Amino acid sequence: MTVMGTPVVRLEGREKVTGAARYAAEYKDVGGSLAYAVIVGATVPAGRVVDVDRASALALPGVLDVLWYGNAPALGDPGDGELQVLQSDAVSYRGQIVAVVVADTLEQAQDAASAVDVTYESRQCDNELREHHPGIYAPEQVNAGFDTDVVKGEPEARFDASPVRVDVRYTTPAEHNAPMEPHATIASWSEDRSTLTVWDSTQAPSGVAGDLAELFHLEPGRVRVVAEHVGGGFGSKGSTRPNAVVAVMASSVVGRPVSFPVPRRSTFDFVGYRTPTIQRIRLSADHDGSMTALLHDSLQQTSTVMEFVEQTSEGSRHVYDVADVSTTHRAVALDVGTPRWMRAPGECPGMFGLECAVDELAYALGMDPIELRLRNEPSVDPADGQAYTSRTVRRVFDEGARRFGWAERDPRPGIRRVGRTLVGTGVAMATYPAMTSPSTARATARGDGTVDVAIAASDIGTGARTVLAQIAADALGVSLDRVHIHVGDSSLPTAPGAGGSSGTSSWGWAVTKACRALVADGDPAAGASVLADTADDLEERAERARQAFGAHFAEVHVDVDTGEVRVNRMLGVFSVGRVLNPRLARSQLMGGMIFGLGMAVMEEGIVDRRHGGFLNADLAEYHVPVDADVRDIEAIWVDEDDDDLNPMGSKGIGEIGNVGSAAAIANAVYHACGVRVRDLPIRLDTLVEKMDPALRQ
Repeated sequence: MTVMGTPVVRLEGREKVTGAARYAAEYKDVGGSLAYAVIVGATVPAGRVVDVDRASALALPGVLDVLWYGNAPALGDPGDGELQVLQSDAVSYRGQIVAVVVADTLEQAQDAASAVDVTYESRQCDNELREHHPGIYAPEQVNAGFDTDVVKGEPEARFDASPVRVDVRYTTPAEHNAPMEPHATIASWSEDRSTLTVWDSTQAPSGVAGDLAELFHLEPGRVRVVAEHVGGGFGSKGSTRPNAVVAVMASSVVGRPVSFPVPRRSTFDFVGYRTPTIQRIRLSADHDGSMTALLHDSLQQTSTVMEFVEQTSEGSRHVYDVADVSTTHRAVALDVGTPRWMRAPGECPGMFGLECAVDELAYALGMDPIELRLRNEPSVDPADGQAYTSRTVRRVFDEGARRFGWAERDPRPGIRRVGRTLVGTGVAMATYPAMTSPSTARATARGDGTVDVAIAASDIGTGARTVLAQIAADALGVSLDRVHIHVGDSSLPTAPGAGGSSGTSSWGWAVTKACRALVADGDPAAGASVLADTADDLEERAERARQAFGAHFAEVHVDVDTGEVRVNRMLGVFSVGRVLNPRLARSQLMGGMIFGLGMAVMEEGIVDRRHGGFLNADLAEYHVPVDADVRDIEAIWVDEDDDDLNPMGSKGIGEIGNVGSAAAIANAVYHACGVRVRDLPIRLDTLVEKMDPALRQ
């Protein structure tokens, strides 16, 4: 009996479409009369709080308390400065939490928040990322523990000596995760204040429970975090966020359960965003297309609250067979909120720059962009010489080119047109590490022949509980209806959060191990239970390079008069190990590709340089793709057997869809109209200004 590999419909689908599924802000049975918190955000870009006049707010009906740094409880420190809510008078960025109002109703709390009078000592802010900022520095390491700089060979000299060179600068703006469900938390203490229950919109129940225990001076295990249903996160809910701290702190002060549903506008302030980047990329090659040097230097911003530096250049270490390589990361701490994870942090902006630069090199060589990439395919990981568990880049490009009709493409820009519209096609490569983290899971036999499978995984809309049930059914050798899957609760066996495209690999391994052990000696007795831990299994794995790969193809239409860009066709072909649920996999991959569409032509967080904060802090002004923006889009994959990953043979699929997709679109725009756009998003005015006037004849 095999359930893995079949397009099972989401197990929780009916609950969601009928409204029965409860999200964090929707719980009412929380152990007491629910109060509500509303924050007061700083209205200055930088400085300090001198005083908070609470009198008018406290006099309003229903108001229970107004917290500020002068009366807030002291917190522990789990290592994230953004979680030190109301612990000092410092204002590090506009929108930072400077007071919290708690009232009987949400409306009363909102009314009272507007009555809080905050006196500031303001200073001029520094919130612009620029190339020659005097505060630029090299961090000790970058996100996920990667090396800040890696130099192999003599890339500077090799670049200078090569006959064909490109030296280009690319920029990407701040981008916002914008999940459908804004962040939200409800916190409730036990009567004796010994235990804490939190309903949180999070990707990491176990991680949030640990952080809250440290913040509020509790023993591990005294905090339970429930995240049964989560309406998206894209990284912004991958760690404990200030909303959880606000709710717990407020509940501890007023002695009642407190709900803090974060307003959409506030999600642009303190939950994180993708850092803007400035990238310089130098590529060189011999006349036959053999790459000789690759240099990728990236600059990004962090905050004065906490250091967070993306691994923007790191992906360039693993992609092409180049002997002389330099990849560097630099950062500058500004008066801004701390950047955080956003779908494929590092790889997404970094591969945009690299894959556009490869396209430029192909044109400089007079070579087909796919041919150039395949000519420089490595046989081992260029970064460290490790053998790949699998690398099927040629197959994804070959299959994509065949399906997309690449062979019929005239490489000259500005040639193909339909009426007043120029048509272009572009291509880019995708890659993302196939990561796995230690996890635990429990399988318990029921008396009716079914099995309970429990793990503190988080289903953030990806279909994780469905895939885990499929994995469990196969490991047990039973039909899917014999499995009861339990996720989204930190009281279940500890598991890593949903992030890094590692959820299914990490959780599925633990589930497989527990289920196989349960039935190893035949049908288990009622009540028999196995707790599995994969930490030792991961330690014993051979050192191999584990990566997923893909090829993006895009067709765009550019209006010669207005510069409007329509992405008419997108095709993604991926190599992601064994696909465990084709229905859910296609959804995830297409979702990532649409993410790339938004990155290419829409998304930009615009900073108020004088007053601080983002000017377009809502979904009316911060544009993301909608159905009307998505025309012909398809995601497929090649069959791949890779038994050196995990027991399922799967690779993560949550992020590779948006790695390289923006580059394919930008390359297609160049092919359409001859304008090389190096600064995202692609703007109408840029194309109109730079387009050859002859194309409008």
